[in-house]
Amino acid sequence: MSDAIKHECGLSMIRLLKPLEYYKEKYGTAFYGVNKMYLMMEKQHNRGQDGAGFASIKLDMKPGERYMSRVRSAQQQPIQDIFAQINDRINTALEQHPGLENDVELQKSNIPYIGELLMGHVRYGTFGKNSIESVHPFLRQNNWMHRNLIVAGNFNMTNVNELFENLVTLGQHPKEMADTVTVMEKIGHFLDDAVAKLYKQIKKEGYNKREASPLIAERLNVAKILRKASKNWDGGYTMGGLLGHGDGFVVRDPAGIRPAYYYQDDEVVVVASERPAIQTVFNVPYDSVKELDPGHALIIKKKGDVHLEQIQEPTERKACSFERIYFSRGSDKEIYQERKMLGKLVFPQILKSIDNDLANSVFSYIPNTAETSFFGMVKEAQNYLNKLKEEQILALGPNISGEELHQILDVRPRIEKVAIKDAKLRTFITQDSSRDDLVAHVYDISYGSVKKGDSLVIIDDSIVRGTTLKKSILKILDRLSPKKIVVVSSAPQIRYPDCYGIDMAKLEDFVAFKAAQALHEDHGTTDKIREIYEKCLTQTESKDKEVVNYVKEFYAPFTADQISKKIAEILSPKGINAEVDIIYQSIEGLHQACPKNLGDWYFTGNYPTPGGNRVVNRAFINFYEGKNQRAY
Repeated sequence: MSDAIKHECGLSMIRLLKPLEYYKEKYGTAFYGVNKMYLMMEKQHNRGQDGAGFASIKLDMKPGERYMSRVRSAQQQPIQDIFAQINDRINTALEQHPGLENDVELQKSNIPYIGELLMGHVRYGTFGKNSIESVHPFLRQNNWMHRNLIVAGNFNMTNVNELFENLVTLGQHPKEMADTVTVMEKIGHFLDDAVAKLYKQIKKEGYNKREASPLIAERLNVAKILRKASKNWDGGYTMGGLLGHGDGFVVRDPAGIRPAYYYQDDEVVVVASERPAIQTVFNVPYDSVKELDPGHALIIKKKGDVHLEQIQEPTERKACSFERIYFSRGSDKEIYQERKMLGKLVFPQILKSIDNDLANSVFSYIPNTAETSFFGMVKEAQNYLNKLKEEQILALGPNISGEELHQILDVRPRIEKVAIKDAKLRTFITQDSSRDDLVAHVYDISYGSVKKGDSLVIIDDSIVRGTTLKKSILKILDRLSPKKIVVVSSAPQIRYPDCYGIDMAKLEDFVAFKAAQALHEDHGTTDKIREIYEKCLTQTESKDKEVVNYVKEFYAPFTADQISKKIAEILSPKGINAEVDIIYQSIEGLHQACPKNLGDWYFTGNYPTPGGNRVVNRAFINFYEGKNQRAY
């Protein structure tokens, strides 16, 4: 994506089902779990690069021995920083305790991080909060082993204020109004309550305090705790948790908005935000990795029992389509095919834009995530030419000459690597004039790849703000002297904010919104904007689940083609010689390409939870009132 937006977070969990000695004997090291977690986090590095965290639980430790460890980093390379710290601790312990290297029991007692239950997290910061305090996993500590809670996730709640007030009503005093804190404290409250009730019950059965501890661990109903805690959650989430005594869980939202996959054999249980991470790290086939069903939790008890439980009633499945277009790694078997299909389905619009003139058109892509959809686009261009060639040959009949045949067969799509991204720009000059000049050089071009007068077709996975297109890409592509530049988005127009994890919060940031606003001005219908604002105001305090997304009315008077043409006008830099055309994927094409991931609220405004509609209305109010702030 030429305009970088904040990615999703990535979650990893590993539960070793055998004693550590087993892994030492079979794989040569008791650090098997730590090594695998490093790989799991690196394989999901694409999901977050602003911070990373790691936590582990050791089972059956003696009182006084450390059984929980956590390390977090907000450094420039956080995963490497975390595991450098872990490596230093391991090496220090090995130096201080001779004979430790081959004694797994001593390693477990003296070296942190090598427990049986491990969780990793990578994140992108939002709201500018990239400090270490904002990095997952979060820890809720208690002297009771069962009440210790470690939480990490890929999520965003739309009703943080409501959840905060619920905690206050329960008698708590949360340290801040943030979804991570409120979610952890909500789980923690019902965990405390469940442990206290079990302790009281077990005492009535005649057990003493020491005997009660393993019985609490055995009887604790994690699913019941999660049902109570998540009852009022409105958002998209894949949430992982570790309890101090050794239970673990991962729970997914009822609409399946955020992704979660798992794998189990007799040695390990593994959960991750992306399927290929599990496939690659544990060398298992595609079919062995299962998707965690929406509204369900994977629960791993301390003794190693693994089961799935429904936590909330699943709603209509609305798995995030942006995962397929952009966020998830393209090495997933299904995602790879889906991205190719997105490129294929947009080809008819491209053909129309270039007047069917493939001979004088060059096809390329904007690095790097658009590469797969580029393959699909080019394959469809080849299919089109093959059909055309067949018609031409049949029309000429058996008397076709060798020269004529060669002329027909020699026509093929012209493919070039035109755009090159040099490096991630880190601007050190803040003045607008100097900054714009630096931004203009983020991309470079392959000189000579396009002939003067050609049409240049270049595909991107999505166009959000269009800033990089206007300030850098279109200017530099124009140096090749094409007669026309056709910029293709494999995704539809992004019109609405996301409130379930992606950092796309403000309507006025979207070029599609700016285009619709300009069209209202062109058509003299700006009174409609005031009308929509007043409708949005009526729902700011509404608790009704039937909240209406009134912002749809902002786009309703205009066709997608009208908005695309206005976007091309807005993004064309001053002084550019080439004609610019912007083509977007259709909603129908998106659904055809990604039939299992129909979550499309950022394109259509069809939010899967009531909180989404509240957020989009609040975003419009902020826009109208000139408030430069987030709507959630």
